[in-house]
Amino acid sequence: MLRSLLTAAALAVSVPAPAFAQVPAFPASFQTRDIAANGTTLHVRTGGSGPAVILIHGYGETGDMWAPLAAELARDHQVIVPDLRGMGFSQRPEGGYDKKTQGEDIARLLDALKVGKVDVVGHDIGNMVAYAFVAQYRDRVGKLVLMDAPLPGVGPWEEILKNPLLWHFRFGGPDMERLVAGRERIYLDRFWNEFSADPKNFDEASRQHYARIYARPGAMHAGFAQFAAFDQDAIDNKVFLAQGKLTIPVLAVGGEKSFGTTMAAVTRFAASNVSEAVIPGAGHWLMEEQPAATVKVVTSFLDAK
Repeated sequence: MLRSLLTAAALAVSVPAPAFAQVPAFPASFQTRDIAANGTTLHVRTGGSGPAVILIHGYGETGDMWAPLAAELARDHQVIVPDLRGMGFSQRPEGGYDKKTQGEDIARLLDALKVGKVDVVGHDIGNMVAYAFVAQYRDRVGKLVLMDAPLPGVGPWEEILKNPLLWHFRFGGPDMERLVAGRERIYLDRFWNEFSADPKNFDEASRQHYARIYARPGAMHAGFAQFAAFDQDAIDNKVFLAQGKLTIPVLAVGGEKSFGTTMAAVTRFAASNVSEAVIPGAGHWLMEEQPAATVKVVTSFLDAK
């Protein structure tokens, strides 16, 4: 599996949460809002009180993936869960899909919520946005969790790009969008199946839920734009690296059947204080495949003094 990769001023408006197939629900106390940030509008779930933590999703999902972790963290944290620019129910601007710009989206979102210091948790492309945010706002972040995906331009990135499983990094454009139009479920099933330790653990309700969201107008175009920005992301990340490694505590989490311990090895190219965790029985989709174990690892790290 993925082990082969080397091994605004903001306007907040309450809106109803979209209802599709049943996926794990956020606590009833959470609010769902659309918040203007950095020239776009982000769909955001918020709940709880205490130290702030923001959870950043990746491709093939939305912020909905975080519901079990958000429910646990909300006991003693202010939890913020956006859909990334162009994804889920956030606005789909024509540009700005480089992760440096999306890191600025996160900063402006936090400003709108009057949040200063924050812990950050990312998965997949969410890792890339999380790193770009932290690298630009180092004094604003207490801890960082990166889950099962590399960072463009960091460590063995060029070798990672050679892996045939990652053909989708270069898949995009008008013709590709025409190929997947009306076939979003077929395209996404490939990710959910090939990158799982056991495809049954990415359940049918979740597949229906996300396939419907990605079939919305402009959703696949925006998703492809996330990948198309990787070359620029690599350039930007090399600039961040030249400014020095991150010194805050970082937890690198890999799925046993995916990145495993390689996640920490890659992260150490970008951060000097890295702890590592491997989730047994999980591939790439940690929150779907092994939610209890993943929640325990992340909350233990964030709560540690």
